[in-house]
Amino acid sequence: MKKFLALISFAVLALGITSTAQAATAISTQELIKDCKGKDGTFITCEIYGQAVYDTYLVTRNPKTAPDFICVQQPAPTRKEVIQEYVQWSDANPKYANDPAADTILRFLAGRFPCNKK
Repeated sequence: MKKFLALISFAVLALGITSTAQAATAISTQELIKDCKGKDGTFITCEIYGQAVYDTYLVTRNPKTAPDFICVQQPAPTRKEVIQEYVQWSDANPKYANDPAADTILRFLAGRFPCNKK
């Protein structure tokens, strides 16, 4: 248990240092879209980045303090289909071109996969 807590503490510290140091150089939406439209291996960068943003969203949700706002119903579309839709959304919303890509990915996913309000 102590090793697990130490590992968690290290991960939190590492994430804190990384996010602070890179906050000023966050990848913009237009930069990511180049990879999402790219060929010759750059598309994988888009896939990995998008998956990382979504996975981070999933593991940081706390239903008591921050209700879900992205609810992917099964069967889900393929990752490639979602990326193609994200590229189309980005092209239709150029006002977000200079915003951080992580922000626009979450905006897009919230609109594409909204949670049902009860």
